[in-house]
Amino acid sequence: MLTTPRPMDEVLTLMQTLRSAQGCPWDREQTHASLKQHLIEECYEVLDAIEHGDPHHVREELGDVLLQIVFHAQIAAEAGAFTFDDVARTLRDKLIRRHPHVFGDTKVSGSREVLRNWEGIKRREQGAGTPRSVVAGIPRHLPALLKAEQVQRKVARVGFDWKTVEPVAAKVTEELAEVRQALAAGRTDQVREEIGDLLFAVVNLGRFLGHSAEDALNGTVQKFVRRFAAIERRLHARRRDVAACSLAELDALWEQIKAAERSRQPRRRPAKPASSRRKKRR
Repeated sequence: MLTTPRPMDEVLTLMQTLRSAQGCPWDREQTHASLKQHLIEECYEVLDAIEHGDPHHVREELGDVLLQIVFHAQIAAEAGAFTFDDVARTLRDKLIRRHPHVFGDTKVSGSREVLRNWEGIKRREQGAGTPRSVVAGIPRHLPALLKAEQVQRKVARVGFDWKTVEPVAAKVTEELAEVRQALAAGRTDQVREEIGDLLFAVVNLGRFLGHSAEDALNGTVQKFVRRFAAIERRLHARRRDVAACSLAELDALWEQIKAAERSRQPRRRPAKPASSRRKKRR
């Protein structure tokens, strides 16, 4: 009885053909190093698709990420290093090993304990030599905001974290004051360090409240771009150029656009007083 080839098998065969002597010249020229930027770009395109909420687009972009994995696996197979099946096998074993509460006898009370166990298992996997640092293994090329959040999450899992949000927010105020002090003293070299401390504290506040600093900043950047583009459109309609306007004019337009955006947002109904909510429950 004939069986239909699995799509994954077909993709692997296609990649072998593309890399063959009869395949594509561009594909044959690629190396692990030359493909690095492509992998990064494809991952960001997945994030954009997710933000737009289009499942068909997400599906397509995930396929592009998978293409990069298949590409790297084929290059490695040709060098005799490993195959795509080796990649899948390693992933399978890791998932089983790091989920003893699912595939073993370990009991956990919730997701926080799962993450704590995960970190412990990762450290034990390094062997019996020098203990692996809790903050080791963070990708060097990760964007700084994401890297800061990863560091903070890792140490929080072993108990190095604030108990309430108040001291986290106070740390942001403290670091901002230190930036101002360095500016007032004219210590330009120290200003850079203090700005870094301030950003780290802001990332920590976002993490503590369950917000990604990377996502929050991206949202603010998109909002700024949208509003500035609206300024340009208004000036263009008046046959004026942005560069020819004073800061006061641009700022006035900015405030008008911001007010117009807020007026279009749906109004939130004010919460009922706690006393009235209690009466209703009775």
